[in-house]
Amino acid sequence: MKMLFHWFVATIAILIASFIVPGTSVTLTGALVAAVVLGALNLFIRPILLILTFPITVITLGFFSLVINALLVMLAAALVPGFVITGFWTALFFALVLAVINWVFHFWKKTI
Repeated sequence: MKMLFHWFVATIAILIASFIVPGTSVTLTGALVAAVVLGALNLFIRPILLILTFPITVITLGFFSLVINALLVMLAAALVPGFVITGFWTALFFALVLAVINWVFHFWKKTI
């Protein structure tokens, strides 16, 4: 049940972020699949990238992790039909908005 809630929250967050960020488009099916793909990328690929880029992340005081998130969003957009990101800056802004929306949803869940 907890996993379904996270999938639902991620799907809603992707839909909201796509509505907010210009240069993105996503269908409902694309958002459902993108939530799974982004979850898998964040589970398997992101830790490896964070370890490999640790020195750069330390030098930039953690801001390079936003670049990693943007690259993972771009990779998800390349893999998922129905999920389109037009460029790197769009992906960076999308990743930032997605992180804020996810944080708000999870903060809201803890208060209930």
